[in-house]
Amino acid sequence: MPVPVIVDAVRTPYGKRGGALSGLHAVELLGGVQTRLLERTGVDAAAVTEVIGGCVTQAGEQSNNVTRFAWLHAGLPEETGATTIDAQCGSAQQAVHLVAAQIAAGMYDVGMACGVEAMSRVPLLSNLGEVGRPRPETWSVDLPAQFEAADRIAGRRGLGRADLDEFGLRSQQRARAAWDAGRFDREVVAVPLPDGRVVDRDEGLRETTAEALAGLKPIREGGLHTAGTSSQISDGATAALVVEETRARELGLRPRARLVAQALVGAEPAYLLDGPIRATQRVLDRAGMTIADVDLFEVNEAFAAVPLSFAQVHGVDPDRLNVNGGAIALGHPVGSTGIRLLATIVDELERRDQTVGVVAICAGGAQATAAIVERI
Repeated sequence: MPVPVIVDAVRTPYGKRGGALSGLHAVELLGGVQTRLLERTGVDAAAVTEVIGGCVTQAGEQSNNVTRFAWLHAGLPEETGATTIDAQCGSAQQAVHLVAAQIAAGMYDVGMACGVEAMSRVPLLSNLGEVGRPRPETWSVDLPAQFEAADRIAGRRGLGRADLDEFGLRSQQRARAAWDAGRFDREVVAVPLPDGRVVDRDEGLRETTAEALAGLKPIREGGLHTAGTSSQISDGATAALVVEETRARELGLRPRARLVAQALVGAEPAYLLDGPIRATQRVLDRAGMTIADVDLFEVNEAFAAVPLSFAQVHGVDPDRLNVNGGAIALGHPVGSTGIRLLATIVDELERRDQTVGVVAICAGGAQATAAIVERI
């Protein structure tokens, strides 16, 4: 059976809302990382049979298969097929899953997964259509708003405001330490701007303190989460090259990791964002593994309660969870984040000379993605 392996993964720096990347169209962001990934690996673009990309808000500038138009805008071969998917915040991770599955099924040997969200230009929910029409989830199910769901999770796990603030501060501190130590240098590729400037660092990092976070107002009246304990609205793109292992070696490429197990699961609608717990249990069961077999965890910081809930239920040591910070500090361009987490965990496993990682992401619509990643 063909074995898909991850050869490399890259991302743009994540720009804050209205920041340095907000002047760039989504096809520029995505086409840029697609090109840089090919340049860095030395793979001929013509060898890529298919590109599958994640994008959550497929409206306006991000509509009409943005993955395909990013590829063409970058001047890459017209023969390569492209698909854009929406698995909400798990979109880029699910794109990796789908490319890997195609390779495992023998459909092709070389594929690219990617993801993009230009949230400054195409705000979330822009794809709902006519103003005043009901949101899709109101047609058949009663899902809470994300802020409400995050607070429900906190209440469910006995997490107070101080617990959430502590996690938010830790995310900022860890992300800044990682940047200062050069731990994001490999995954981040600089983005040139039309005015000659170059963006080479995430814009979401903040200088803050426990006292400052404690002084922030909750996002919702009577709630627990604040801007300091929620993911940031951001602009950015990611890409990963997935190749059949024998073919990778023939091309002179070094396989870096493989997916041991992968899943997209439905979560509890009442809690909406608590799905990483279930998704991770599913991939562990499929792999015949336990939490004790995992060296590192990357659980997306949509809100502080999500990784905290995950850690509490699965008994995960905080020193193994989001060790370089997360979306609270770095940003969360929703369609791209899954590959950012993948790039981070592969780099960190290599840096620590460890072997097994888990990437898990909560997603809108009460779903979640998860994968067990094994360093090669």
